[in-house]
Amino acid sequence: MSTSRELSVERHIAAPVEAVWRTMTNRFEEWFCPRPWRAEARDIEWRPGGRSLVVMHGPNGEEMPNEGVVLEYEPNRRFVFTDAFTAGWKPSGPFMVGLFEIAPDGDGTLFTATARHWTDEALERHRSMGFEGGWGAMADQLKTLAEGGTL
Repeated sequence: MSTSRELSVERHIAAPVEAVWRTMTNRFEEWFCPRPWRAEARDIEWRPGGRSLVVMHGPNGEEMPNEGVVLEYEPNRRFVFTDAFTAGWKPSGPFMVGLFEIAPDGDGTLFTATARHWTDEALERHRSMGFEGGWGAMADQLKTLAEGGTL
């Protein structure tokens, strides 16, 4: 079992920090969910304390709503969210805190996506759900878009 209760993926993106940030926030629905699933950002308030409601749509009509709160928002650096609360700071069944961070990395940007879990059981459940493959695909999609490619 992990003592840090973290799962993480990293990607070097051959684009400046500002371009990666614009892609992360302005094109969120295009990269956030691994294909063939797609993300619908029904409500994201890009500010600390803002509501986050993202619905993931599966290829067979599945819908997975993910409601939470933006905990931290630092332009050109990171945003942090959790499902431990919904809008208005109403407690919810916590699963994780998600951190999406970028930093200068040589001639480009280092993107790091981290999921922090409250329990070892939640971490293992996230791993068994396919964290590495799913979040890795998400990071690859962001990389492609930020580098000027298409999905």
